[in-house]
Amino acid sequence: MSERSKDELIEAQKQVIGVLFEVIKRLQANNDLDEEYFKIISEDTKNETRLKEIMSERTENAKIVGRLLEQLEI
Repeated sequence: MSERSKDELIEAQKQVIGVLFEVIKRLQANNDLDEEYFKIISEDTKNETRLKEIMSERTENAKIVGRLLEQLEI
C-alpha cells in the first residue's frame, strides 16, 4: 500500500470517527431531552412552551443524525 493510500485511509477513518462522534452526541442530547420532557409531563403544571422547544430540538437532532448517517453510506 502506497504512502498516499495510507494517508487517504487514515483521513477517511478520521472523518468516520468524527461523524460517529457527532451522531452519538446528538442521540445523547435527545436522551437528555427525553428525560426533561417526561419530567415536565409528570408535573401538575405543564410548561407547554418548553415542551414545544424540546420536540423541536429532538426533531432537529434526528434530522442531523439522519444526514450524518447518510454520509457514512457514501
